[in-house]
Amino acid sequence: MKMKLFQHANRMRNADTRRVYAAYELAYTLADFAAATCFIVGSVLFFWDWLETPAIWFFVLGSVMFFVKPSIRLAREIRLWRMGEVDRLARRAEGD
Repeated sequence: MKMKLFQHANRMRNADTRRVYAAYELAYTLADFAAATCFIVGSVLFFWDWLETPAIWFFVLGSVMFFVKPSIRLAREIRLWRMGEVDRLARRAEGD
């Protein structure tokens, strides 16, 4: 059976996959908080004209963090998929 990306069963296959899933979810959540923090700080800095440049940079950093979030999810799913492929190959080798 071919494994697919973004399937809940991939995450719950065993203790290792649950651990990987949890680590990536933590990274995703940290990226989410970092993005929100950058946008809040950038918004507040815009109250003062002389802080416009740092405010712009905080918005840029927040935007980068919003790009990082789906990248973390995709990396997680690829890692879980690879773990499943290794498991599948190991089962096949045991059957030989």
